[in-house]
Amino acid sequence: MLAEIQFTSLAEFLAMGGYGFNVWSVYVIFAVFVIVNLLAPLHRRKQIVREFKRRESRQSQNVTDFDNLESGNRQEDLQGQLNESRDKAANLPGDRK
Repeated sequence: MLAEIQFTSLAEFLAMGGYGFNVWSVYVIFAVFVIVNLLAPLHRRKQIVREFKRRESRQSQNVTDFDNLESGNRQEDLQGQLNESRDKAANLPGDRK
């Protein structure tokens, strides 16, 4: 049995007794399958991390924009209150020139 498995040359080993194309094509398909199954999760993880960072950046930018909008509204409200106070003070009866 062991004598049947031995090959006398590298060409005979690659030919695999006439089945070389079938044998080596299966090895190639298997290697591609293993490589894809090792690299695909890594690639997907990078995509997920990139998407998470993009969403986090967009969310923090929206919060900053909202804070700026709120502080702008507060400033406008304070300015409006100040103007109303000035108008009321100007309309008070008393010394007018």
